[in-house]
Amino acid sequence: MSITAADVNKLRQMTGAGMMDCKKALTEAEGDFEAAIDVLRKAGQKVAAKRADNATNEGVVLVALSADHSNGKLIALACETEPVSKVADFNNLAKSIIDKAAASHAPSAHDLLAEPLADGRSVEGHIIELTGRIGEKITLAAYENISAEKVVSYIHSNNKIGVLVAFENVQGADVSEIGKDIAMQITAMKPVALDKDGVDAETIEREIEIGKDQARQEGKPEAMLEKNCRREIRKVLQRANSFKPTICKGFIHHNSSIIRK
Repeated sequence: MSITAADVNKLRQMTGAGMMDCKKALTEAEGDFEAAIDVLRKAGQKVAAKRADNATNEGVVLVALSADHSNGKLIALACETEPVSKVADFNNLAKSIIDKAAASHAPSAHDLLAEPLADGRSVEGHIIELTGRIGEKITLAAYENISAEKVVSYIHSNNKIGVLVAFENVQGADVSEIGKDIAMQITAMKPVALDKDGVDAETIEREIEIGKDQARQEGKPEAMLEKNCRREIRKVLQRANSFKPTICKGFIHHNSSIIRK
């Protein structure tokens, strides 16, 4: 059967796929639009499977706060390259996902992926379809759902780093300023915990092994490995304690229990 330009354009409007992909899908489906959509979805699945092992180091981070700021949600939609992270369809999908997270209160990333968007198809289905259209791996790299007495959010200027800071026992204080200070400190220093007591044993053991390996590569004798490891551990604990300047500022502005709780 003959596939007209109007048919191709209609399918393109329905799916956002490229003109050639739409024509190919309609031809394969013999003009059946629903079948053509299935063809496009299967193409997305093939691309996703082919690129499953590719690294996704680019993307966007979005946050959503409840009206009373007692809950915050954060998503990271990741892709392979920076140009794709700037594509309108990619950003529109990210916005749809954070809106769905805010509305559904999905408890986990797995649950969020199963949530339907406006057209009834799941978040995961939309990600797979966009993967097929763009030809690059796309994944929901992170999802956080945090509730507290007050939650403050921060998105870094590049839209690639987002932070949620949860406060308890605020005693009516305005924590927006100190919350932003803490969030920016997290963005800059990437601490592994609130303080040294929060650094888990697994992290310390991992740093010990890294320290030993680095020392060996530098040709240091085995007798010096322990000393080198202690230095690496101190670095980890320094990162964990990187909140201290901000916490001190918080003590000045607000009751100390705001931060510690």
